[in-house]
Amino acid sequence: MRKISFLAIALAICGMAAVCAAAQEAAKPAPLASASKTPTIDQSLEMKSASNPRISPDGRRVVYEVQSTNWEDNSFDRNLWIADVASGETRQLTSGKKSSSSAGWSPDGKWIAFLSDRPAQISGSPADKKQLYVIAADGGEAQQLTKSETDINTFDWAPDSRRIAFATADPEPKSLKDRKEKYGEYSVVHADYQMAHLWTLELPDASANAAPEPQRLTEGTAFSVGSFAWSPDGTRIAFNAQRDPDLISGFSNDIYVLTIAGKAVKKIVDTAGPDTNPRWSPDGKTIAYQTAAGSKYFFYTNTRIAVVPAEGGTPQVLTAAFDEDPNLIDWGPEGIYFEAAQKTYAHLFLVNPETRAVEKLDTPDHAVAFGFSFSRDFKHAAFRAAMENEYGEIYAASVSPWQSRELTAMGEQLKGFTLARREVISWKSADGTLIEGVLYTPPDFSLKKKYPLLVVIHGGPTGVDQPVVSADRYYPIERFVAKGALVLRPNYRGSAGYGEKFRALNVRNLGVGDYADVISGVDALIAKGWVDKDSVGVMGWSQGGYISAFITASSDRFKAVSVGAGISDWMTYYANTDITPFTPQYLHATPWDEPEIYKKTSPITYILKAKTPTLIQHGENDRRVPIPNAYELRQALEDRGVPVKMVVYKGFGHGITKPKQQRAVMEENEKWFAQYIWGEKPEEPKAPEPKTSGPKTDEKK
Repeated sequence: MRKISFLAIALAICGMAAVCAAAQEAAKPAPLASASKTPTIDQSLEMKSASNPRISPDGRRVVYEVQSTNWEDNSFDRNLWIADVASGETRQLTSGKKSSSSAGWSPDGKWIAFLSDRPAQISGSPADKKQLYVIAADGGEAQQLTKSETDINTFDWAPDSRRIAFATADPEPKSLKDRKEKYGEYSVVHADYQMAHLWTLELPDASANAAPEPQRLTEGTAFSVGSFAWSPDGTRIAFNAQRDPDLISGFSNDIYVLTIAGKAVKKIVDTAGPDTNPRWSPDGKTIAYQTAAGSKYFFYTNTRIAVVPAEGGTPQVLTAAFDEDPNLIDWGPEGIYFEAAQKTYAHLFLVNPETRAVEKLDTPDHAVAFGFSFSRDFKHAAFRAAMENEYGEIYAASVSPWQSRELTAMGEQLKGFTLARREVISWKSADGTLIEGVLYTPPDFSLKKKYPLLVVIHGGPTGVDQPVVSADRYYPIERFVAKGALVLRPNYRGSAGYGEKFRALNVRNLGVGDYADVISGVDALIAKGWVDKDSVGVMGWSQGGYISAFITASSDRFKAVSVGAGISDWMTYYANTDITPFTPQYLHATPWDEPEIYKKTSPITYILKAKTPTLIQHGENDRRVPIPNAYELRQALEDRGVPVKMVVYKGFGHGITKPKQQRAVMEENEKWFAQYIWGEKPEEPKAPEPKTSGPKTDEKK
């Protein structure tokens, strides 16, 4: 259940310097810096980002998404932009209310389909549901193609550029609607499912007033469709599907092939663990896919790329010798392309299906490159990229030899700001394991000075921190550094990019080994003479929140802790979460099988040692780490007389996804550490002004 981020670099120079410079200038976001040299929290939240590039079939244009902040509607909105690779000229393709995303080129390059929850064009369309739209690649008005009762999840163009397949969950059946009418709202756990199925539609003729009605391709309750891909001849669709749409059923994903004529479905891969993301060979005879290859503990073991005959047969694993998780992209004439993390960096790779040899394609080594897409002939690519201390940009490249050029200038927003420097450092943990992390230092960093240290811990646990620039979310890191602190972001055991053995080091060792990795990093910086040992704080969200809670309960080394959506008790977590396989995967037991391992790895077990002032932040409707974990930790700290503050974000799940509430999260963290690390007096809430209903009177009269 890991998704890794990747990036690469621009090596080529604009051929037409004057034209390119003018085009880039027009595409630059306005600098956000004002009088201050450090971004305010609002400025961090307003930073735009570009992502999800898709190159045209002829390799001449790239469509991508730009996210911006809409304070009025309290949303992060996405719209599509398009860039001309030769000139560097960019222009906005979609605009208006809500978001447009997930662009896909028609194979003939004339059209771009996308998903949007914008106000509907078609009468009777449900409000706020993602529908499928199409727009001419040269611009114009977008046309709505669907009026689905549920969100369109994903889509794929047929090779003929006339048909589009899409997947969407079934609407509520009449029986469920009748039940609601009679009994009101309630749900039956692991029973009230609406399966996702495949549909196809034809693009309307130029003379048509409306799009043709979609045609359903798959039926029934035997499976729920995930990702899919058309065969090169357009007669079949390969897809993965699981037994139901429940998150915990991901292990049951298998590979199927649908024949369009007759709608016959055949399962061609049925191995233990998830099999997903099918991609056809150019000749249509073989299918590549991602697989757990039968691994029981696939949450932390390596994913593999395998191939299987399209008619079914014995799968062959191609990447057994590649020690990381490959994210399968596509199959071209030269082989199968995938992207993968490599410690704090990430790159594009090519595996030869015959020899199983793996080759790294993009350069240089210290790049983070991801989101690759390819032209029809696989000679050109688009991707998102950054080097150390750079902001992510969209790039286009020729593949062989690899030469790339920058298409966006999102980093222009940072002009005028003085930002922290990011550097990859390493140290040895208590058991001798080598741990890496990203250290943030101020531009005037001095080896002769001791600094406060704030540790920011990523989630996952298979996340990874990288030394690139991105807009601050949840924690105002740039403001901490500007105030005089160092910031350490440790890639503790379990982090992606370091191979399967490293990811397995916190198996039956959650919290315990993670804490050792964090505190050994703190000690390493203290030993260098860079850190004031009496001014150290820690914070993190999700798994980072869990490790922060572990620190709260078991250490007196820190002056302040912030626990974001963190686990306090693995038994409480197991009984309430929507991803119950997590603890059996990492602890190799349920709490009923082996309560002692749950006790050993739960922060609440060590709560009698707790002394550290702790801020707790949690989404009210969090199903991944349910909020009882937060209440349990808060009550225990309160009972122990430990300073604690708990903030609940109403209506939110595991992530705080709107700008105003993210502002609140960041401000709470800024004030908490200002109080306990820098000794600033917290602001007292102002008493409300007395209300009056008229002139004052003297009651003694």
